[in-house]
Amino acid sequence: MQIVVNGREHTLDLDPGTPILWALRDTLGMTGTKFGCGAALCGACTIHLDGEPTRSCSTPISEAVGKQITTIEAVAAGDHRIGAAVHVAWVKHDVAQCGYCQSGQIMSATALIKSLPAGKQPTPDEIDTAMAGNICRCGTYARIRAAIADASRSLV
Repeated sequence: MQIVVNGREHTLDLDPGTPILWALRDTLGMTGTKFGCGAALCGACTIHLDGEPTRSCSTPISEAVGKQITTIEAVAAGDHRIGAAVHVAWVKHDVAQCGYCQSGQIMSATALIKSLPAGKQPTPDEIDTAMAGNICRCGTYARIRAAIADASRSLV
């Protein structure tokens, strides 16, 4: 099957039910997307599928055919201005502690900011809703919220 990851087309010979996560990590060698729970509960495996945050551990690769997959490796590259702003805010607010959940957190935060009308800042409730299901064992939630708000402000 043909899939597009970070703008590059790949031909994969996989069972259609293979989770996108394992296609990325095991077949394509893209290890930025993390395995956490395997049940779409923790958010560590979040990618964008046609711009929507998607849990790659429970989404079969067959659902990616004809769609664009964006991973943490490319979310801040090229013309991904929002992803770059989120990365800068993550560093500024010293968000990462152990770092394991951060790729999923950044993917969800980027999707939230992209979903807002131009110039609109996310409310605290919108941030909490968008980030629900992204678990941080280190408890850096206050820094995550601050970084999202800061990244959004920097884009105005």
